Amino acid sequence: MSRRQRWERRYVRALVLCDLFAGVAAGAVTFGLRFGDEVTAYNRWYLLLSALLPVALLAVLVVSRAYERRFLFVGTDEYQRVFRGGVGLIAGVAVVSYALELELARSYVLAALPTAIVSAVVLRFALRKRLHLERSRGASLRRVLVVGHELSVIGITRQLRRERYHGLEVVGACLPPGHDGASDVDLPVYGTFDDVANAVDAADADTVVVLSCPELDGAALRRLAWRLERDEVDLVVASALIDVAGARTTIRPFDGLPMLHVEHPRLHGGARIVKDLFDRLGALFLLVLFGPLLLTVALCVRLTSRGPVLFRQVRVGRDGSRFRIFKFRSMYVDAEARLAELRHLNEHDGVLFKIRDDPRVTPVGRWLRRFSLDELPQLLNVLSGQMSLVGPRPPLPSEVAAYADDVRRRLAVKPGMTGLWQVSGRSDLPWEEAVRLDLRYVENWSLSLDLVILLRTMTAVVRSSGAY
Repeated sequence: MSRRQRWERRYVRALVLCDLFAGVAAGAVTFGLRFGDEVTAYNRWYLLLSALLPVALLAVLVVSRAYERRFLFVGTDEYQRVFRGGVGLIAGVAVVSYALELELARSYVLAALPTAIVSAVVLRFALRKRLHLERSRGASLRRVLVVGHELSVIGITRQLRRERYHGLEVVGACLPPGHDGASDVDLPVYGTFDDVANAVDAADADTVVVLSCPELDGAALRRLAWRLERDEVDLVVASALIDVAGARTTIRPFDGLPMLHVEHPRLHGGARIVKDLFDRLGALFLLVLFGPLLLTVALCVRLTSRGPVLFRQVRVGRDGSRFRIFKFRSMYVDAEARLAELRHLNEHDGVLFKIRDDPRVTPVGRWLRRFSLDELPQLLNVLSGQMSLVGPRPPLPSEVAAYADDVRRRLAVKPGMTGLWQVSGRSDLPWEEAVRLDLRYVENWSLSLDLVILLRTMTAVVRSSGAY
């Protein structure tokens, strides 16, 4: 058994234990709140249901393929399958109880089952964060041999080294004949495309990533897959469809030929109505929840520096519409006037202006920015429908004026309080990478992706990396 297979099996076993614990905890808590610690003839039936809940949860997660390795480790497919399995469990209980005329207390069912599902998602998220922490320390990684042309190899190597949570450690490359080498990324070259099988052994790799190149056509890939199959080495083909998720791509036969169809992104329709409803209800809930904190921050801003509590600024929203964004004021009142004299100190590439030790930021404002508390008044923008909880960063009109044509795609959806770029490094990310993450969100939006980003936002705020 290889190194990769050992840690993957340990991870799946940990997932099973987490899901069982979620079912046991949900059943025990619900039973305790509903009936207390006394077992009677009436509630003995519910005690049995509580005991069966973890088994039923495990069964539906197996059926929904929530333990298959292809859906684990990164991405939102894992969480989507947990939610789908949970919805199926609730529907199944409802149908069985109706068909057999069982007198189940609806309050018990509506408390125990959703609690088990949410607990399973939270525990899986925590387990994945632990895995990402291990990967940042160099453990639980796949050893990857990259096959392709020099520039493509250099590009994907740099990206994978920057985003280690993917778990892909590039250990070598195979380049076309007559290559100049991949010295720019300090990467060993193990030969040409004809040497891949031997290169896997030499590099002790367990995964081969083939980049898009004309030399490796369907027949060549098939022969390579046969050679790698004997050693159980994974073969991954990097699609030329950059940042288009699998949910939007399907293979359909066309006159006997398999064709890859790319669906349009979900920018309109019922899914967007659900997102808008989720945003507004979520913003209302958070405003009530953070009410005391909002008042405390407002008082601190008012007492520590001259000027208004809220900072209002024109930003560009969906389809280029303009609106006024709300933030707690984190700078002195003359900040805009002093921008020109500080422009040469800009530490960010692209159209953004960012410097770590901005002299215009107040002492309280520095603390607010570190934990993103200055962003909380944007809940008012979300409640009014101008923004979303999750989406691309809301740009300034001057930034939009400098956008290239591709970057304008960010304006196809509402801007968000948080997004992929915020949870991936915030101001530490180069402009090109921030744009790529925002475009990936626009193209591949889903409600489950929003939930994952909101969970990741909590950890990003605690780390406060890139917040300045």
